Amino acid sequence: MEKLTKPVFAKDGSEEVFRRIKQRVYALVRELEPERRLEITLKAILFPLLYVTAYCTALAYGRDKSVYYTAYCIMGIMLVIIFLNLIHEAVHNTLFKRKWLNELYIYFFDLMGANSYIWKIRHTRLHHNYPNVMGWDSDIEQSPLARVFPHGKFSRVHRYQHIYLPLLYPFFLLNWLLVRDFKDYFNKKKVVWKVVRIPRIEYVKLFLFKLLFLFYIIVLPKLVLPITWLEALTAFCIMIFTASIIALLVLISPHANTENEFPLPDADNRMEKSWFLHQLYNTNDVKEDNWFTRFFMGCFNYHIAHHLFPNVHHVFYPEVTRIIQEEAASHNLPYRIYPLLTTLKNHYKLLKQNRMPENIFEETM
Repeated sequence: MEKLTKPVFAKDGSEEVFRRIKQRVYALVRELEPERRLEITLKAILFPLLYVTAYCTALAYGRDKSVYYTAYCIMGIMLVIIFLNLIHEAVHNTLFKRKWLNELYIYFFDLMGANSYIWKIRHTRLHHNYPNVMGWDSDIEQSPLARVFPHGKFSRVHRYQHIYLPLLYPFFLLNWLLVRDFKDYFNKKKVVWKVVRIPRIEYVKLFLFKLLFLFYIIVLPKLVLPITWLEALTAFCIMIFTASIIALLVLISPHANTENEFPLPDADNRMEKSWFLHQLYNTNDVKEDNWFTRFFMGCFNYHIAHHLFPNVHHVFYPEVTRIIQEEAASHNLPYRIYPLLTTLKNHYKLLKQNRMPENIFEETM
C-alpha cells in the first residue's frame, strides 16, 4: 500500500498552556487515585457479572418469553455500559495498572461481538489523534450512506440522509459487528490500513470470536429452550437495537454536530491549529451530569477531558474538567458544553446541511 503522510499539527504557542494543564491534572490524579481505585475495581467486576447474570437468566427462565426478551434487553444495555466504563478504559490502559491485564480484559469486547483489535486501532490511533479530520477519523467515517464531513464525496442518495439515517441508527451495532469489522479486515482502502498491516493471527481471532458470539447469543438458546429460530433472532435484535440507540446517544453528541469544525490539512498535509487547540475546537462536552452518567455511562459527558487526557481514567474527569474550564477562561480559549438534546438537534442539522454538495462552512459572496 502507498505510504501516506499523516497530518501534522501546528506549533502555535498553545502548547505551554496545555503543559500547565497537564501538570495540574497529573498532580490531581495522584492525589485522588487511592480513593477512586475501589470504584474502578468495582465496575470491572460488577458490570460483566450483570451481563453474564442476564444471559444465564435468559437460559434458565427463557421459557417465559417476557423474561427471555427482557434479559436480552438488559444485555444490550450492559453491552454499552461495559463498553463505556471498561473496554474503553482498557484500550487506553487505564483500567488496570498492568498493561497485560488491560490487554487481556479487552477480549471481553470480542466475546460481546465486536473485534477489539481493529477497534483499538480505529479509536486510539485514528480518532483520538485526528478527530473530525476527513480521511483519518474512522469514528466519523462510518458508512458511505452518511455524508457527515462537509467536504465528503457526494451521492444523490445523500439528499435524503436526514430522513433515512435516523431510521437506520438502530442497526448501528448490527452493521458494526457483522459488516464493518469484516470490511476493515478485507478492504485495504479502509482508513485503518493507513496506519497498520493486520497480522494473520488477527484474522483467525476475528472469525473465531464472531462464531462464538453468534453461537451463544442465538444458537445455544435455541438448543436449550423451547423457542423458534425467529424468537431467538428477535431476542438478538432486541439486544442489538437497545445497545445501538444508547450507544449513538453517547457517540454522536461530542463531535458530529454543527457546533464543531471539520478542518482539512493543507497541500503539505499541515493542520491550521495545534493538536491541543484542535481538540478544543472539534469536541464538546454534554451538560447532563449526575450519579448515573458518572457511574454507569463512563462520564461520557466529559468528552473534552477524555480527548486531552485519554491516559487518565474517567472517574477523574469531573475534577479534570474544572481545571480545563479554569485554564480555558484564563487564556481565552474555547470550552463548549451543550445539553444532550441540543447536540442531537445539531447532529440532525448537520445531516440536513450536508445532504447537498455545497460546503456549508464557506461564506458565499
